[in-house]
Formats: sequence, structure tokens, C-alpha cells
Amino acid sequence: MAINNKIRLNFVAFFITIMITALNAADLKDVQKRINQSLRHDILETWYPLCVDTKEGGFLSSFSSDWQPENSQDKFLVNQTRHIWTLSAAAFFYKDTIYRNMADQGFQFLKNCMRDSVYGGFYMLRSRSGEPVNYAYRDEKRAYGLAFAIYALSAYYQISKENEALKLAVETFQWLEKHSYDTDFGGYMEHLTRTGDWLEPSVTNSTAWDCRSSGWKDQNSSIHLLEAFTALYKIWPDSLLRQRLTEMFVLIRDKITNHQGSLILFFQRNWEPVSYQDSTETIRSANYFYDHISFGHNLETAYLLIEAMHVLNHPTREKTMNIAKKMVDHALTYGWDQTYGGFYDAGYALKNFDTVTIINKEKTWWVQAEGLNALLLMHKLFPGQSVYLQTFLNQWQYIDQYLIDHKYGGWYWAGLDRSPEQIEAPKAVQWKINYHNTRAMINCLHMLKDISFSE
Repeated sequence: MAINNKIRLNFVAFFITIMITALNAADLKDVQKRINQSLRHDILETWYPLCVDTKEGGFLSSFSSDWQPENSQDKFLVNQTRHIWTLSAAAFFYKDTIYRNMADQGFQFLKNCMRDSVYGGFYMLRSRSGEPVNYAYRDEKRAYGLAFAIYALSAYYQISKENEALKLAVETFQWLEKHSYDTDFGGYMEHLTRTGDWLEPSVTNSTAWDCRSSGWKDQNSSIHLLEAFTALYKIWPDSLLRQRLTEMFVLIRDKITNHQGSLILFFQRNWEPVSYQDSTETIRSANYFYDHISFGHNLETAYLLIEAMHVLNHPTREKTMNIAKKMVDHALTYGWDQTYGGFYDAGYALKNFDTVTIINKEKTWWVQAEGLNALLLMHKLFPGQSVYLQTFLNQWQYIDQYLIDHKYGGWYWAGLDRSPEQIEAPKAVQWKINYHNTRAMINCLHMLKDISFSE
């Protein structure tokens, strides 16, 4: 009798497992279809060709909540290059020449109007027509912006085989090597003059994109240099590039990421962290911009480390996967909203404290996109842990319900559950474009194609 009961219980457990697996497979097939439809309709068909600047070239950057063009439409390097990357990625994924043609004209504007033909590199900001703008920082160059130029040019080369695109990507890497790379301490200096001299860091109360940070180096430019070098190495497997890619990979994984699985945001030149944890609460809160937990960057970096590991065929596979997993687990433990779903923007933790205080409950669009991608990636790497698949399904539901504008298209700046005022906010500004969600959705569609019929 005991044996029969044991057999019966094992059969029931097996049957339940089969049922759950079947339900997951059905859910994944449905999500795969919905993500593909949403990528096409809510992002690509909404943004393009509307954002293409048919008058001056490049892309328009500012649109209202119902997609009416706004403001001066200055051309910001990060904005322009992310559009080129998105269109190139869409053209490659869907094999669609329409996206390729729009990327072509973006490349021409980048090459002809945003490149510094005298000193090399690319300007951070030009006017709509590509002329200098009357701002004090108009000629400043940044490693962050140049990283996105490399990233976009690499993607564009993949679809166009335009040798000039590869040439410009290589030249930009070499410009960074000559001017931004720190031969004493490694890594790259973020803020540079037009001629490539290093700018002193400064502290400012402004968090606008034109302010200089309180440190010489930062995680954000570092992770996007990793991203850019990974993309360039796929098409230009140069030995020095491999050396720098490997250096950034190890630096981000072992130095910029702390033992808790969270990124340190800013550093002095010698990689001493910029931290206010030993200061008073008043000073800490006044400097949250420079010293906090960024859940979105943790999620994004987990993916970028895995991507670089594969491209390098780096031997530390298990170590890298475990660190990436720790980063996603940290975001799930401390940054996930158990009530509505979605990841919060920012938290803070004192030294030796396991608890994290949420200091910004906004659920920014790009954070949710990176979360979607990272969760499915963790499920693919660690399929025995069901939390990733279930949270991925919940995350897509959250995005569909609170972030996607089903009336006008596009994504709100932040989820309406916490930020209902965003329903009337601009759909596009210099810093809000469609690279994060396009990449996340394309990556998810690739992964779903591999796993949905076997789950």
C-alpha cells in the first residue's frame, strides 16, 4: 500500500509538472505573439517614419503625448545614434529595407553634420540643421556619446556593409584610445574638450544631461563602452579592441559591481568610489544622484556582461553567470513592486545593511524594458528556477497595462500606476527614445523562439 501511494504521489507530481509546463508554454507562445505585434505597432510604426527629419536629415527628437512635434529639435548625439541603432536592428531582425533606408539617411546626417572633421570624434549637440548651438557645452565630447556612435555605426554596418560606417566606428574607438583612455588606472574618462583634453569633474545641483558628474569615471559610460566594444568586435576582431573589451568586462564585473550585486555609480580617477554613506542623512539625500542603487542599470549590466562573455568566449563563464544572476536577484529582492509589478527606479542602502530604502518609486520605461530582457535571459540560463519565467510574464503584463499607450502608441515615460500624470507627458524627448524597449523586445523574441516550444 505504501509503495502504491508513493507511486501515486509521484504520478500526481509528474502530472502537475506537465500541466504547469504546458501552461507556461501556452503563455510564452501568447507573449511571443503579443511582443512581436507591439514591437511592430507600438514602437516601430509609431516612431517611424514620423521621427525622420525629411527637411534637414537625421531624426526629430521631441513629440507631445499625442505625437505632435515640439520645441527646437536640436540634434543630440545619443538620440541620433540610438535611432540609427534601432532602425538597423529592426532592419536586421525583420529583413526589411524600409528600416534600412531610414537608417541610411540617419547615417548620412551623423557623418556629415555631427562628426568633428577637424579634431575627430562626434559633437554631443548640434542644431536641427547640424550647425553649432549657442550653449557653453556645445563642443564638449563624452565617452558616453562616442560609445553610442560606435554602437550605432557597428549595427548599421551589419545591414549596409558600408565601409565608411566601419571606418568611422574604428576611428571613434581610436579617438577614445588616444584621448579618453586612462593609461595609469584603466578605464575611460567621461568628459572631454573638443580637442580631447580631460575636463575636471564638478558637483552641481543640476541633474540635467549637460552637468558634469562628481567623479572622473562612472558606471554608465563604462557599461555602454562595454556594449559598444562588444558590437564593434563582432565586425572588427582587432587585438587591441579585444584587450580593451576584456578590460572593461572584468572592470565592470569585478570592480564596478559590488559584492551585493549592485553597481557603484561614480569613481575618482583611481577607481575609488564616490560615496556619501558616511555622511549625515541630509548630505546623503542631497547627493542621491551620485550615490544610489539603480535597479535598471543593474538589470541592463547583467545582460551586457553575458553578451560580452559570449563574444569574447571568456573562460570565466560560471563566475560571470553567477554575478549576472546576483544582479538580477538583487533587483528582484529590493526593487520589484510586489503589489503592481514593475521595477522601481532607485533605492539606497547603508554600509553593512541588508535592507534597501526605495528613494524613487517611479517605474521608468527603460528600466522595465531592461527588466523584461534580463528576466527572460535568467530563465534561459537558469531554467530550473521558476521565479524568472513567472516574473517575466508578470513584467510583460505590467508593461502592457501601465506603460504602453494603446491609444496613441509608444510607451509612457513611467508606469501609470505610480505616475498617472505621465499620460499627458511628452512621448519623445532628447533622452527618451526607443532603443531600450526595441532591443529588449527583439532579444526576447529571439529567446522565445528558442524556448517557447520546449517549456
